[in-house]
Amino acid sequence: MAAVTLKKLINDFKLEELTNFGNTEQILISVADVTRPGLQLAGYFEHFGPDRLQLIGNMEYAYLSQMSSEERLSRLDNLFRRKIPCIILTARHEPFPEMYQCSEKYSIPLLRTEEITASFMSSLIKHLNVELAPQTSMHGVLVEIYGEGILILGESGVGKSETAMELVKRGHRLIADDLVEVRRVSDTTLLGRAPEIIRHLIEIRGVGILDVKELYGVSSVKMQENINFVINLELWDEDKIYERMGINQEYTEILGIRVPSTNIPVRPGRNLAVIAEVAAINFRQKQMGYNAARALTNRLFGTDQVGMSDDPGLAPDYDKAVYDNT
Repeated sequence: MAAVTLKKLINDFKLEELTNFGNTEQILISVADVTRPGLQLAGYFEHFGPDRLQLIGNMEYAYLSQMSSEERLSRLDNLFRRKIPCIILTARHEPFPEMYQCSEKYSIPLLRTEEITASFMSSLIKHLNVELAPQTSMHGVLVEIYGEGILILGESGVGKSETAMELVKRGHRLIADDLVEVRRVSDTTLLGRAPEIIRHLIEIRGVGILDVKELYGVSSVKMQENINFVINLELWDEDKIYERMGINQEYTEILGIRVPSTNIPVRPGRNLAVIAEVAAINFRQKQMGYNAARALTNRLFGTDQVGMSDDPGLAPDYDKAVYDNT
């Protein structure tokens, strides 16, 4: 199960440590959710998730303020003894003495942020969804071309890194080379980034390791990007029939999500960077509602119904029909 340390969250959100017991590296957060323990402070613990981060906002703070010291200690002790990861006070609220007492008793960190509860809670959940998302590593290159995240896949030595280098020279941005960490952050969204140890680096055979950020500046790289389109590079096979019209949409499945893709054969003389640019533009154009193949279909057959299915099996004779009519 994926997990993130409390120490990392403290650093990422610049949280103030009101109490520190040296255990924030050992406290693991594995649930992408946050609890505001209003009902729990009232004594109701049915369906309570003790593994979630606990936020004390304005309502919870006001509720505790109207209690006597003895009652407040009892309610807080009942919450802390559930072995929660920590308590985070928002809007820079001043902790009650009883909070310090319970924090010391159970060695549970007490943290604070200046942000208001709603915005902090939203940012925290979004951050946890990314950090705890299902993930995999893929051998490939991830670049941003005209705002689209393009994942370039292919066998070793086919020219992925060289293509990425040329794209960077043409003004596009590198996210990851050689190894891409892919996270499924929602049912429809994949997020890719480079492992920290090789971030912004690219390997060109015969040249060696290059630091793209240092060579071309910060505008040439990006930390992470959604994966919108996949380009599969493969060595040219004379016996294989390649897609000519682009009618049938192909897909590459990653972590259970089908990502639109295309196969590009590689042989000497083909400018892969230019082809990648055109593929990205064509993909964006399709997303905006225009399909060049459909426009050609209309000219030839006077209809937009021929061969436009995403299922390749539904239009096997389309290429032949087009060429017969031309």
